[in-house]
Amino acid sequence: MKLPVNTDDSDGPNLTPVIDVVFLLLIFFLVATEYHQAERELDIDLPEVAQAQPLSMTPELIVNISSEGQYKVAAQEYSEVEIAALIAQAKKSNPQQTTLIRGDGDSSLRHAVRVMGFCNKVEMKYRIAALQE
Repeated sequence: MKLPVNTDDSDGPNLTPVIDVVFLLLIFFLVATEYHQAERELDIDLPEVAQAQPLSMTPELIVNISSEGQYKVAAQEYSEVEIAALIAQAKKSNPQQTTLIRGDGDSSLRHAVRVMGFCNKVEMKYRIAALQE
């Protein structure tokens, strides 16, 4: 006995309508998209920024205090007046600037307190690095 051939598609859903809709959407978005090449081709000189950088990438101002009470920032020695001016300038340049105060264990606390005072004067946030043994 010969069995009839089953023409039922039981392999899965028919994806032909879905593919048609995807192609129609693709064509629609290609046609509806505007390309502004004319605006990019204008002959203008854009301004350049020399000193600006993103605020989140601005490194902390690290003030090191030696055992003799000398202030060092980026391996350069500063007096009290110069360190106060440096902190004020850093705050003026970037309102989000912070300071890290690192004092030698043998240095007098008064030197760190002076740097804290300079930071407070210009309303700059600061942190103090301490080592606990």
